[in-house]
Amino acid sequence: MTAPLRPGDPIIVNVALGERAYDIVIGRNELAALGARVSVLKPGAKAAIVTDDTVAGLHLKAAEAVLAAGGLATSCVMVAAGEGTKSFAGLERVCEALIAARVERGDLVVALGGGVVGDLAGFAASMVRRGLDYVQVPTTLLAQVDSSVGGKTAINSRHGKNLVGAFYQPILVVADTAVLDTLPPRQFRAGYAEVVKYGLLGDAGFFAWLEANVKDVFAGGAGREHAIATSCRMKAAIVACDERETSDRALLNLGHTFGHALEAAAGFSDRLLHGEAVALGMALAAEFSARLGVLAPEQAARATRHLAGAGLPVRLAAVAGGVPNADRLMDLMAQDKKVKRGRLTFILLRDIGAAYIAPDVDQALLRAFLVEKLDGQ
Repeated sequence: MTAPLRPGDPIIVNVALGERAYDIVIGRNELAALGARVSVLKPGAKAAIVTDDTVAGLHLKAAEAVLAAGGLATSCVMVAAGEGTKSFAGLERVCEALIAARVERGDLVVALGGGVVGDLAGFAASMVRRGLDYVQVPTTLLAQVDSSVGGKTAINSRHGKNLVGAFYQPILVVADTAVLDTLPPRQFRAGYAEVVKYGLLGDAGFFAWLEANVKDVFAGGAGREHAIATSCRMKAAIVACDERETSDRALLNLGHTFGHALEAAAGFSDRLLHGEAVALGMALAAEFSARLGVLAPEQAARATRHLAGAGLPVRLAAVAGGVPNADRLMDLMAQDKKVKRGRLTFILLRDIGAAYIAPDVDQALLRAFLVEKLDGQ
């Protein structure tokens, strides 16, 4: 990782995975350098851009132009915006379109969009021709700090979130912070939940910095790039040590066991965005940690207060259309990827900045906690 040499220089964070190492390039207007960067890695290749119908109207022409300037011929695979596209049908559509476009093994896929596009395009790239290189160009805050980094690719099953997928690393991530200027406020808030996650799980100083600088992050000042770079550094370090989530990488799932169940209950729809589900999940994880006596109640309240202050949901009543009963939520959590031999594993907190893996959580205590939260909403 290198810091900016002067104002305007990008921040480069390296994901150290040996022969599969790659850079995350973070900076304003970095989309303009995409063609030059890709042409160094894949000279003369064709680039199939996978994007959605919302992002296309904002950034597709620019991406095509800079890739062409780098000597790369392009084609485009368009999908519908929204979590519903992360499905078997969506995956089939992308795979067939890549094959129809005669994308060869030496070519590449460019994922231009948020987490849905990145997950879907990356998974398709892992399979077509038995593996194509791909580049992540995340256009949401959530994707820039989380889903574009680390090589987790997946689609959703009717049984739950991200249950069908593969670990498959990109060859480059380009996070242009200027594209976030076009992001709707709700989407930006949802992405901010993943930024807060890094402070809660492993960096108390960063969490305190966010408490003091949240307005600057939202306003697009220098604090925004600092928050993105800090988040990416933390994730890169964890991924480099545990690429396939056999140990500490599971800490990155703070809030996700609750959150994924709530997303599934909401039908993977705009009723509850992924980042909103994570925020609500982190609030529940903090409160459950306090209930178990491992986290001071005032620290749980501090975590929840910051999320709420950023405009994120922290109560079940905030989920549009309501949520199912405790037994249904328990059923959905039983499909979580961290479940081992039927036993629930949660990421909980001992303190701000000190998450831990809690295997074999007592299901009776969890159910009682959920019943209480549903009653109080």
